[in-house]
Amino acid sequence: MSLANVILWRHGQTDYNAAGKLQGQVDIPLNASGISQATQAAAVLSGVRPSVVITSDLSRAADTAKYLAEQTGVETIVDTRLRERSFGDWEGLTRQEIHQRWPDEYEVWRRGGHPQGIKAESRGDLGARIAEAVDEWAREFEISDTVVFVGHGAAISSGITTLLGQDPESWRGISGLSNCHWSVLEPGAGQPKWRLTGHNVGP
Repeated sequence: MSLANVILWRHGQTDYNAAGKLQGQVDIPLNASGISQATQAAAVLSGVRPSVVITSDLSRAADTAKYLAEQTGVETIVDTRLRERSFGDWEGLTRQEIHQRWPDEYEVWRRGGHPQGIKAESRGDLGARIAEAVDEWAREFEISDTVVFVGHGAAISSGITTLLGQDPESWRGISGLSNCHWSVLEPGAGQPKWRLTGHNVGP
């Protein structure tokens, strides 16, 4: 079984990003800076000649994907498994607001734990659904192909961690991506089956 090369690309900036708010699955559009970032990044990524672009259904990712599709002419496919992590009751709030209203739960989260009672998706569940989508789509193509996935910061970090055979609930070896930056995964020869060959790469 062959696997395609994979690029995991975070969407461009939104007003929530600029304000330091947790977006989660709230559908926030790109702002002017995000559109500029997506245009510049797409010009660079077009050079890898992607075979397909798979995107989250949230507009900030889907619109980022659109700029690459326009420059390359490749098909864009929506996969809802690429959605951002659900942060439950914390979506739309800044860290300061969260700390003020949920001080104990915030400390658990800050230390890398999973806070209870706020209806947030676990990192383990998040990583599993992202990894499932990446593995499934990569199997549809050949080693000579590149599949670009357009998604979200927390989702990509947890997804990469899972794809590298680590537990995103306890392993924090992958840093977050800046807006419109990407990571590169190539099929490996043994275990894990993926190798991280580029991380937080930008235009």
